Amino acid sequence: MKTSPWTLIFGAWLIAAMATLGALFMSEIMGFAPCVLCWYQRIFMFPLVFILAAGLFPFDPKVLRYSLPLAVVGLLVAGFHLLLVAGYIPESLTPCRQGIPCSTVQVEWLGFVTIPLLSFFAFLVVNALLITAYLKTPK
Repeated sequence: MKTSPWTLIFGAWLIAAMATLGALFMSEIMGFAPCVLCWYQRIFMFPLVFILAAGLFPFDPKVLRYSLPLAVVGLLVAGFHLLLVAGYIPESLTPCRQGIPCSTVQVEWLGFVTIPLLSFFAFLVVNALLITAYLKTPK
């Protein structure tokens, strides 16, 4: 089965849109205050919804040039946050000086699924889809 770059970018948009709606639901509806690292991840995820949508209609493969750096940096921040929550990075190395501590676990489903884990996997899937789209795009 051959997957087109458009389909891959659409998949990345779908994941980014679901992550954005999930983040807004958790903070606005459920009342969970985001920590500083969560805000940084939002800074990198939220624009992807608009950038990827703009590159789909009409399809413009150059959208990868603008979306991939956001997704990569977001993945790095999410990975840092995940390692912090897991206890591999000391709390003293985080930018969380005010408000909610970045190591606080507000949600834990099935004993291991946390908000930082969800964010990490969302960025990981978006990156995988965008890199695959880049590799499949004719040069």
